[in-house]
Amino acid sequence: MEMNGLMGGLYRISEWIMRFSVTNVLWVICSAPLFYLGLVLLMSETVEQVFSVFVLMAVISPFLFFPATAAMFSVARKWVMGDVDVPLIKTFFRSYKENYVQSMLGGILYTVLGALMVINYRFYLTQTGGFQVLSFVFILLSVILAISVFHYFSILAHLHMKTLHILKNALVITIGRPLTSLMIAATNVFIIYISTRFTFLIPFFMGSLIAYMSFFHFHRMFTKVMAKQQEWLERQAQQEGEGDGT
Repeated sequence: MEMNGLMGGLYRISEWIMRFSVTNVLWVICSAPLFYLGLVLLMSETVEQVFSVFVLMAVISPFLFFPATAAMFSVARKWVMGDVDVPLIKTFFRSYKENYVQSMLGGILYTVLGALMVINYRFYLTQTGGFQVLSFVFILLSVILAISVFHYFSILAHLHMKTLHILKNALVITIGRPLTSLMIAATNVFIIYISTRFTFLIPFFMGSLIAYMSFFHFHRMFTKVMAKQQEWLERQAQQEGEGDGT
């Protein structure tokens, strides 16, 4: 029986809290070694320790963090598409299994690209002897690469493509749809900022909120593009029909 009024509203809010928290906890559990290394990183006292932890995190991320995040985006996709009562645990682990290889390969590619970005940045920084214009270029490229990761997960959850095609389209969308990319970046930075202020949000809500909002913005953009494409095809068909009629 559906509840209305205040009680109905509270019930729906509690349902969404449960959905976000369960999905986020599953994500944290599947990425547990990475979160542990994050705590180690916070307690690191020397540059060498920080570097060592970063390297270890980069090595294990494609095999744990990326598959878990892809599964979380698949659950968020269901919510955005209107299937809010989807079984959370079953959907998460089914998506984890189905997308593991592609998410792992994507993680490896992004890790390599990120490592190359850092290495080149450090190299040119030492060559120029300071923070020059070229540094802004590397920072801009790093931001584009970071935002494209969210598009990568959204495309992986929503469409069937080869890994390299997903990566290419993620980068193209990041650059070609700057408003959507900026909205995703701003929203996620805000969620991360609030989560660092109220740390209980990290294990229960941060990841699932990021996945939901990232896919929400992606899906809104994707729907508009598909509508314009359909409108263009209909216009072309109409013009061809008029041409045949004459």
